Amino acid sequence: MKLQRMNRRALTLGALAVSGALALTACGSDDTGKSNTDATTSSNSAIKCDNAKGQLQASGSSAQKNAIDAWVKAYTASCKDVQINYNPTGSGAGVTAFTQGQTAFAGSDSPLKPEEVTASKKACGSNQAIDLPMVGGPIAIGFHLSGVDSLTLDASTLAKIFDGKITKWNDEAIAKLNPSAKLPSTKIQAFHRSDESGTTDNFTKYLKAVAPSDWKYSGGKAWQAKGGQSAQGSSGLAQQVKQTEGAISYFELSYAADGISTVDLKTGAATPVKATVENATKAISTAKVAGTGNDLSLSLNYKPTEEGAYPLTLVTYEIVCEKGNKAGTLAATKSFLTYIASEDGQKLLTDAKYAPIPDEIISKVRTTISSLS
Repeated sequence: MKLQRMNRRALTLGALAVSGALALTACGSDDTGKSNTDATTSSNSAIKCDNAKGQLQASGSSAQKNAIDAWVKAYTASCKDVQINYNPTGSGAGVTAFTQGQTAFAGSDSPLKPEEVTASKKACGSNQAIDLPMVGGPIAIGFHLSGVDSLTLDASTLAKIFDGKITKWNDEAIAKLNPSAKLPSTKIQAFHRSDESGTTDNFTKYLKAVAPSDWKYSGGKAWQAKGGQSAQGSSGLAQQVKQTEGAISYFELSYAADGISTVDLKTGAATPVKATVENATKAISTAKVAGTGNDLSLSLNYKPTEEGAYPLTLVTYEIVCEKGNKAGTLAATKSFLTYIASEDGQKLLTDAKYAPIPDEIISKVRTTISSLS
C-alpha cells in the first residue's frame, strides 16, 4: 500500500509538471480558456501576443516565403488567436494589394518608389507607408548541366547569357572562367520571372552596376530583356532549373534545394565567392540606410571587394503604414512584426538559408515598429 501511494504521488507530480510545461507554451489561454495575451513561450520569450487576435492578410515577395513560413509556425504556435495568411504573389502585386487596402502589410524585395508612397496614402489614412528591412540573403544563380557540378561566372558573362548574347554552355567566355570544367555544347535555357519581382529588380541592379556595358536595360521589377523563358515566382524558376537540362536562373538561396547547383561569382576579390548566408551577410553589412525618418530603405553595395563577400544580395522589406494602420489588425501586425524583428526571430533566418539584418539596422526597425499606430 505504501508503494502504491508513492506511485500515485509520483504520477500526480508528473502530471503537474506536464500541465505546467503546457501552460508555458500557450500564449492565448489558461486552464479556464481565458485569454492571457501577455504570456510567452518557454522556448521563445520574444513572442508576445499583446492582445493580438484575428486574421492578418499579407502578400508580396516570394523571396521571403520560406522565412515567413518559419516565423508564422513559431508565432501562431504561441499566439493562437491570430491567423496569418501570406500569399507569395511577388513584390509588385504585393505592394499593389497593400496600397489598395487589401492587406495588413506587404513584402517587397525593393523599397517603395515615390509613386507607390503616394498611392499608399489612401490606404494609410492620408499618412504613408514605410519600408522596414527584415530579411536578407543571397540571390543564387542556379544551373542544371549534366557533368558540371561547379561553375564560376562573372557579371559580364551573366548579362550576356540573360540577354541572349551567349547561347551555348561551351562558349569561350564561360570556358575562360572555368578552364578545368568539361563544358558541353548544350543550349543555354535562361529562365526569368514572369511576374513583377523585387528579385528581378535586385538581380538586374547588380548586372547594371557591375557590367553596365553588357546590360543596357534600365531595370525594375518587370523583366525587360528579350528572349529567354519565364516562370511564376522563385519556386517556379527553381522548378524549371531542376527539370530542364541546360537551364540557368536566379532565385533566393532557400530555393536552391534538392541538388540544384549554384554559381560562384567572380568579383574584385582574389577568389570567386560562393552563394552562402555568411558571404551574403558580409556584403549586406556594408549597406547604408537611404530612407528618411522612419523609412529604413537601404542602399546595397553590389561591388564589394572584401574576400568572401557575395555581391548579389537582396533585402526584403515589410511594408506598413507609419500611421493609419487598420485598427482591427494593428495589434496583430505589431505583435508579429515585433517578433520577426526580435533577436530570436532573426535567428530563425540562418537555418532557413537567409541572412539576418545587421544589428545597427534591425535595432532601428524595432524602434519603428513600436511606434506604429
